[in-house]
Amino acid sequence: MRKTFLAVLCLLLPLASVAAESGYNVKYDGGSVTNVKAGNDVKLFIEGNQIRIVRDKADVATIPASSVTEISYGQDVHRRVGTAVAVAVFSFGIGALTALSKSKKHFIGLTWANGDAKGGFAMQCDKNDYRGILAGLEGVTGKKAVDSDALNVKN
Repeated sequence: MRKTFLAVLCLLLPLASVAAESGYNVKYDGGSVTNVKAGNDVKLFIEGNQIRIVRDKADVATIPASSVTEISYGQDVHRRVGTAVAVAVFSFGIGALTALSKSKKHFIGLTWANGDAKGGFAMQCDKNDYRGILAGLEGVTGKKAVDSDALNVKN
């Protein structure tokens, strides 16, 4: 009896923690959401008919899925120069190798128009989450995400 109880408890405990922690941790990068500053950590919830932005357990914005007009995504790639300099202080060879490595940041933008209320925001997503966020937003809104890197005009 005791082993059965422990087995059931071992199975239910991870499920309870996953159920309590739904949503995505993202960094607000800017936009028309008034109660949040750029760089703040927020939580994004993609629900059946709406998208919610939550900060400190309080809803900051609720966007009806039907009002979303565009979903965009892009990447910011840069070299790790600061890290390379710091590492080069201790080991020049490893510092030089670090300077050759690149870092990517993944951004997703969302715009909406709900009657006269129009807005948009950009968020920085974790490299492990951005595909899931894009798929969730596309599924809820019915809009296809646009690659903003492909839209840049190069002279």
